[in-house]
Amino acid sequence: MRWKFLLFLLAVAIGFSSLYYTNKLVQELKNEEKKKVELWAKATQQLVDLDLTSNSVYFSFLSDIIENNTTVPVLLIDEDSTLVSSRNMDEKRLQNKEYFYGQLRKMGKEHSPIEIDVGNSIKNFIYYKDSTVLTKLKYFPYVQLFVIVLFILVAYLAFSASRKSEQDQVWLGLSRETAHQLGTPASSLMAWLEIMKNKNPDTEWVQEFEKDVKRLEKITDRFSKIGSKPIMKEEDLKRIIRNVVDYMIRRTSEKVEFNLNFCPDEEFLVPVNAELFEWVVENLCKNAVDAMKGQGRIDIHITDNTQFVYVDVEDHGVGIPKSKFKTVFKPGYTTKNRGWGLGLTLSKRIINEYHGGKLFINYSEMGKGTVFRIVLPKKA
Repeated sequence: MRWKFLLFLLAVAIGFSSLYYTNKLVQELKNEEKKKVELWAKATQQLVDLDLTSNSVYFSFLSDIIENNTTVPVLLIDEDSTLVSSRNMDEKRLQNKEYFYGQLRKMGKEHSPIEIDVGNSIKNFIYYKDSTVLTKLKYFPYVQLFVIVLFILVAYLAFSASRKSEQDQVWLGLSRETAHQLGTPASSLMAWLEIMKNKNPDTEWVQEFEKDVKRLEKITDRFSKIGSKPIMKEEDLKRIIRNVVDYMIRRTSEKVEFNLNFCPDEEFLVPVNAELFEWVVENLCKNAVDAMKGQGRIDIHITDNTQFVYVDVEDHGVGIPKSKFKTVFKPGYTTKNRGWGLGLTLSKRIINEYHGGKLFINYSEMGKGTVFRIVLPKKA
């Protein structure tokens, strides 16, 4: 996260430095243009007062000053707001009264008009506005800042996509290697199980051993599905959750109570991959047991919300601070001394990417408990 923050600060620093420098430059150019218009006004004033027969050279000089203004738009008007002359403006458009008066108002707001005494108590006024170059220069730092932010955003997205792709490859390799490593002893155990069943078919411990071997096969199957598109089938979530709870009851303390809050006669049909969805609910239940330190009540709610079905797994444990609501789903995050901290990460991936749903913390309060919510669309 540090490099992202530093990159952001660098962009802000570059943007504000450019903005400060350009605004300073704009102000200097604006002052120069003001001086140029004032000089233009003085030249016009002196042309009015000049005796052409006595000083033709000075007349030529003043005319050059006026003619050399090729950038600043200027309007010379009389006391009745009638156009006398203009420079660097579209003469045809100025014939349109609406355009002319619009330009006059705009110029008056930008700069105070310069007054010229043309004699006999008659006055003319020079209106002007910033040149096109100066106007463009005003907006340049904002455009530059936008380009910098856009560049950083594209770079960040590209880097994030690259990292995500790399992580996906790691996940895929890890899951396949895990499935491969589990598959070998699972096959061997299945063979030994058949031998034991032939010798002791009705023994209770053989039956329990068979359940654990089937459990191992299911875990191997789950890992083998990571990285490949799972097959979705319309299933009753109520049945899947009951299977998970039955498994959890046999393998957790009697001090943990599971409470299923849904109508026993109602069906909650949703397209899911049963094996992977079981894994998610199982992870959430194990997480809840850990949060309650092996003692307390876990409530599981199913709610039909027309287009979606909500599954809430609620514990009454220690709670999760709001600052950790997203962190708990990151790989490696765990509050236990053992484990890799992958349970919630895998669960979120299964729900979000494979089922097109969402998994998030819907509510949590320190010392009171946490509610994890699964949102599943009712149509694939």
